[in-house]
Amino acid sequence: MKRIFLSLCLLAGMVLVGFAQKRVLVEAESFDHTGGWVIDQQSFDVLYSSYLMAHGMGNRVEDARTTVEFSDGGRYHLWVRTKDWAPFPTGPGAFKIHVNGNPLEVVFGQSGDAEWDWYYAGEVDMKAGENELLAEDLSGFNGRFDALYFSTDKDDAPVNDNEALLKVRKELLGLTDGPEEVGNFDLVVVGGGMAGTCAAISGARMGLKVALIQNRPVLGGNNSSEIRVHLMGRVDQNHYPKLGRIVRELDNGDPGNGNPDAARYGDERKLQIVRAEPNISLHLNTHVYDVEMDGNSIKAVIGRDIATNQEYRFEGQYFSDCTGDGTLGYLAGAEYRMGRESRSETGESLAPENPDDFTLGTSNLWASLERDQPSGFPETPWAIQFSDEYHIDDYKADWQWETGFGNFNTIYEAEQIRDHNLRAIFGNWSYLKNEKAEKYSHHELAWVAYIGGKRESRRLMGDHVLTQMDIQDGVMYPDGAVTATWTIDLHFPDAKNSRYFEGEEFFAGTKHIKVQPYTIPYRCLYSRNIDNLYMAGRNISTTHVAFGSTRVMRTCGMMGEAVGYAAFVAKKNNASPREVYNLHLNEFMGIIESPVNIYNLPTLPQN
Repeated sequence: MKRIFLSLCLLAGMVLVGFAQKRVLVEAESFDHTGGWVIDQQSFDVLYSSYLMAHGMGNRVEDARTTVEFSDGGRYHLWVRTKDWAPFPTGPGAFKIHVNGNPLEVVFGQSGDAEWDWYYAGEVDMKAGENELLAEDLSGFNGRFDALYFSTDKDDAPVNDNEALLKVRKELLGLTDGPEEVGNFDLVVVGGGMAGTCAAISGARMGLKVALIQNRPVLGGNNSSEIRVHLMGRVDQNHYPKLGRIVRELDNGDPGNGNPDAARYGDERKLQIVRAEPNISLHLNTHVYDVEMDGNSIKAVIGRDIATNQEYRFEGQYFSDCTGDGTLGYLAGAEYRMGRESRSETGESLAPENPDDFTLGTSNLWASLERDQPSGFPETPWAIQFSDEYHIDDYKADWQWETGFGNFNTIYEAEQIRDHNLRAIFGNWSYLKNEKAEKYSHHELAWVAYIGGKRESRRLMGDHVLTQMDIQDGVMYPDGAVTATWTIDLHFPDAKNSRYFEGEEFFAGTKHIKVQPYTIPYRCLYSRNIDNLYMAGRNISTTHVAFGSTRVMRTCGMMGEAVGYAAFVAKKNNASPREVYNLHLNEFMGIIESPVNIYNLPTLPQN
């Protein structure tokens, strides 16, 4: 009964058959018991909502259940917002809704339409008081729904436009009075991957009051158990050897990519380290989707809990965009780039002749395990089809399982990218299980990522844009703060994969161009036009080519450490991030060279 809102009136004074019209919105992600369904927020920036998904890897998942209270019983019309995620011509995402123990006749998720829409489920009898809703998965192959909408008026079909629907959500969820105030912070870090986690810890240990906001239940981003990418980049070849110590503290060893043992990625270790910091206010499951501006400065960010839909407001003096997608910077109006620059613009030999929208792709890793007993796997006519001529003969995935490459927008088509990856994974596994049973009969899928591991999207522009020449020439700028060691590693579609799936590639190749350890200037870590915005991670100020080297997670973690130190210098001197470079660079670089201990710090000025 919690986490839902019953709206009794559509408009003041509206009358329908002698009584006020009633509307009820039940958000799927707010179900009291999600069972085997998972909460997916990856498309929040498109849908302005999370949704529930039955990610069973071919096995039906446990039902999701909730209760909703109606002030008056009676007949209601019901709509379900869903889609057919793999309509080739009809996808596998079938599910049913039960109301008070009665399954509705309509089977959802098999419409043949890949777009989100409201589907009419018919009339239902609702009791005054508590009513039970249940979502029953019928396939185990990623059926999904966003919300349930009840109305006493059949003509009151809900709107489907995402922005218009946001207003309806706010009204029916009781969010129109504004978000709950969390507090005023010295540093608000948005994004809890390696970069954001390190920035929060670094700033907190320097005495800053820090809010760390992460839109998933775990920290670590691509290095979490949800995505399972191992840490790359070196922390032992630094020009400043003490930078990277927080990265080492969070490092749980090298389990490789896509290891089926979730514990190897150290989710709990990361959480314990952050929760041990008295200056960090940690907010998991909170997606930042709005900002308040004061001129060219960010005043506050607004986040929504991805499960309860409660909204929160975080005010701050400095902000750091560690989202990877540059979400905070984009909302604030920061200058950014996305895609590849031309060779004539940057002078880089590795840049293309003409600029384009090409970006590195997103991976959904997977792994199988050998069991004592043989197992089957269903045919998947809705998935990508494989053959003796072309299939991928392996027990697990590595980084090459990748979709994007300019064929999809990695931000606004994140759901389609993930779904394309799933069609490739399930289609290939079905082929292996059914056509190569002598090799794979005793193997079964142990884990498939449903959260996409992104590589590239927006890059926020700073006062310096790192280039290929900066890297290969080893230019040592006076503000060279973070030592990077990874190759220039730019992915592209695998040639054979392109031959069979042109325009829909899901397998990558690369060519590693070795570099000597080089430094990333501090000026790449703050926005050139938003006065109090830092950034750390894969969205820092680089060209596409240079990004191929800076993007790996140990390097991103060191960026976060540097941002925490810079925010301390800015706070101490009441300076902007740019003024730290112009007026206080020696102080900042002194901390980079030998990070100080919080107990030896001077008293920081108060807001």
